[in-house]
Amino acid sequence: MSYKKISNFMLINSQNMMEEKRPFFNIQGSISMLPQEERLAVGYERKSMVIGIPKEKILQERRVALVPSAVNHLVLEGNRVLIERGAGLAANFSDIQYSEVGAEIVDSSAAVFKADIIAKIVPPTLEEVEFMKDRSTLISALHIQGQRQEVFRKLISKKITALSYEHIRDKSNTHPVLHSISEIVGSTAVLIGAKYLSDSKWGRGKMLGGFTGINPSNVVILGAGTVGEFAARAAMGFGATVKIFDNSLSKLSNIQHNLQARVFTSIIQEEILLDALISADVVIGTIFPKYGANNLVITEAMVEKMKKGSVIVDVSIDKGGCSETSHETNHDDPVYQIHHVTHYCVPNISSGTPHTSSYALSNYIGPFISELSNAGGLEKILMNDQGVRNGIYIYRGMVVMKEVSEYFGLPFHNLDLLLVSF
Repeated sequence: MSYKKISNFMLINSQNMMEEKRPFFNIQGSISMLPQEERLAVGYERKSMVIGIPKEKILQERRVALVPSAVNHLVLEGNRVLIERGAGLAANFSDIQYSEVGAEIVDSSAAVFKADIIAKIVPPTLEEVEFMKDRSTLISALHIQGQRQEVFRKLISKKITALSYEHIRDKSNTHPVLHSISEIVGSTAVLIGAKYLSDSKWGRGKMLGGFTGINPSNVVILGAGTVGEFAARAAMGFGATVKIFDNSLSKLSNIQHNLQARVFTSIIQEEILLDALISADVVIGTIFPKYGANNLVITEAMVEKMKKGSVIVDVSIDKGGCSETSHETNHDDPVYQIHHVTHYCVPNISSGTPHTSSYALSNYIGPFISELSNAGGLEKILMNDQGVRNGIYIYRGMVVMKEVSEYFGLPFHNLDLLLVSF
């Protein structure tokens, strides 16, 4: 058995595939050449599948689950890929690009949802679940807070198996999809702050960064996770002075190590934070209140003391926001001002860069579906991969994620016991 590491979802020429040594991708991005007899010995029998990629109907969702190069690979492996007409247009992927790599362009959402596997970005609507055939597999985001119980009841009644890609973990126990998207969001948040800071109406007409003979801009980052780290990287790349706040000393230590630079870090203390906000040009908020609105990090009194034309980019708005003055906006009308401070509070920042973000999602979803096909189905993977099991919230019509069970009051089932019984 030999192993070859790959960093991207590479195209494999089907003519070069030897029947006795068929490539097998796992979700870590490695490829193992298993002789046919070994694959049979471990119960892996390849299964061609029909994969459906619908056009997202939710307002302002511009991403697509699979890019053309990923579709090409799946088709070369013997799978059928159905994609709804126009599904990739908002992310700058044309129907022609998909058809040229073997995808079947269909005009009906209903036809796409009859596939064995549905790959979506956002959770399905009730109408979309109605279209799905019984016992199929759904891969999408979960987003419990924005869902209706009726959607989950319909998934249950159709005995759907549903995976939440943001809950899946890899062998390092991190969330690969969330990490990738968080990198994009952190960098984009700084670009957004720079855009509005330089605007004569919304900002101060000031460029973000440091320039010869001119004081550098001040960027305050709330949260030392992945979004905060990549926001810091982008701001430091501009030459700005960066201050990072978090209530976790270990996260602050990690971000110092990862940045390989001595940046200002502090536990969130009101007086120290206020001093930083008063001098801030851009504030990137990536943390949110864990115990309700009374625990917001930035109060309105703090905002009132900030400089006129400074900018708050509230990345955490989808979870309640970090500022008392934040309320949700959208890509068409993204900003407003309170106390002369500009607030950008769009919950789906990564959808503002749909081409790049689609690649980030496809880099995981594509190889994962390939693995499902090569393994002969999801069960083989679930038996051997705890990280994937973390992403299952409904298995054959039974709720197996406690978070979903408790939020909607639905019966809970232990996935490990179910896998043994089937």
